[in-house]
Amino acid sequence: MLFYTTETYLGMIRYIVKRLLYGIGVMVAIVFIVTSIIYNASVDPAEMTFGQRADTGDIEAKRKELGLDQPLYIQQLNYLRDVSPVSFSSDELNKKYQPILSIPLGNKQLVFKLPYLRESYQSGYQVSKILKTKVPRTAILAFFAIFLATLIGISLGVIAALFHNTWIDNIAVVVSVLGYSLPSYVTAIILALFFAYYLGDYTGLSVTGGLTTLNDSGDEVIVWSNLILPVLALGIRPIGIFTQLTRSAMLDVLSQDYIRTARSKGLSTFKVNFKHGLRNALNPVSTSITGWFASLVAGAFFVENVFSYDGLGLETIRALETYDIPVILGVVLFMGATFVIINILSDILYAFLDPRVRLS
Repeated sequence: MLFYTTETYLGMIRYIVKRLLYGIGVMVAIVFIVTSIIYNASVDPAEMTFGQRADTGDIEAKRKELGLDQPLYIQQLNYLRDVSPVSFSSDELNKKYQPILSIPLGNKQLVFKLPYLRESYQSGYQVSKILKTKVPRTAILAFFAIFLATLIGISLGVIAALFHNTWIDNIAVVVSVLGYSLPSYVTAIILALFFAYYLGDYTGLSVTGGLTTLNDSGDEVIVWSNLILPVLALGIRPIGIFTQLTRSAMLDVLSQDYIRTARSKGLSTFKVNFKHGLRNALNPVSTSITGWFASLVAGAFFVENVFSYDGLGLETIRALETYDIPVILGVVLFMGATFVIINILSDILYAFLDPRVRLS
């Protein structure tokens, strides 16, 4: 059991606060960088909203309605105000913001609210509602992929370390290198062609399909079989990473003095290898797992496109094709926030797992 002093707890609190401030700075930088790229593009979102044959007057009116006629820095500041959880607002803006708390300050109001991600140019739906629908589907896909990768990767890494310099170790290393070297979308295409197209009559798997579908009664049902190939396609790369990390960490731990001492005391091979060896070897692996989970959420874009899996990735590709700026920005901010939060949680988890780590 670990015992921490008051000074250690205060140090951890200071560290967490610094990381949170760093995360806020990263999110602000993301807003300015991404909006600079998107708003300066030669594509006109207003024209794409109406179509190629739209009237010039209608397009200009739409640009003014969307605020695209204003200078770049004004558009950026307005968007930053919308997505900020704390901002100055007016009665007109509060109709969109629906603030949690509003404090009057003269002609303005200091409001505390959820980030307002605006509405889609194409569908008119709120971006937050689109994310609420699509994110769980992609999160389920990423969760099963990281679970599969963790289970297989750690198992292969442990086996490779225990049978070091044997043919079993060599096979595990070759499999891990091969898995890591294949991009997810290439793996997705290979799996779709082989198991769904050529062997579809035997496997019962489909080349395309989302997590849910409508049955004969018109009710939405979950089709779990549509997760199999996307999960495999997403999970193969982290399997290779986790195998190599676990193997290297296990070999390093098993060579430590305390492991030799445990063996000399007559402890069983199982206790030495797993209770003392694997437990300490999992520290770097656990950090990698949390980081890879965020990466899988982002990397699901290409896999979802291959399998037409109706999640966040496929929705983002559609938004890019139609230049739906609010949806694109909403997804980018969500991804940025996901990476920032998971990195912070990963650092905290690592500190608690490893008693040698002290935050100052």
